[in-house]
Amino acid sequence: MSVLKQIKFDEKGLIPAISQDFKTGEILMFAWMNQESLRLTIKKQQAVYYSRSRQKIWFKGEESGHVQHIKEIFTDCDNDVILLKIEQVGGISCHTGRMSCFFQQLDKKNWKIITNIIKNPIDIYG
Repeated sequence: MSVLKQIKFDEKGLIPAISQDFKTGEILMFAWMNQESLRLTIKKQQAVYYSRSRQKIWFKGEESGHVQHIKEIFTDCDNDVILLKIEQVGGISCHTGRMSCFFQQLDKKNWKIITNIIKNPIDIYG
């Protein structure tokens, strides 16, 4: 796939990927992609990441059903970060059962949880 040639993967063959809600602009999550997961994301128009802990391709929503449909894909000026503008199925992108993984805000000296759990992770993953 020729569009992958300009992408600058790191020394481990990975690139940071940020998912953003297409309608609201809210940042939902951060993950990693390798060349194969980015190729599959482009081909299937569905977010596919690379799990460093499991060392394998990870189709977002493969267990939870919370798939991310691609609306637009961007790279930054250095071609070393991917931004996915997505439609989040089920309104949950975080494994904690929240819409966004970014639910902890620094309040002076402490981290404060600013969003509620939409669905208990036990009910999602068993």
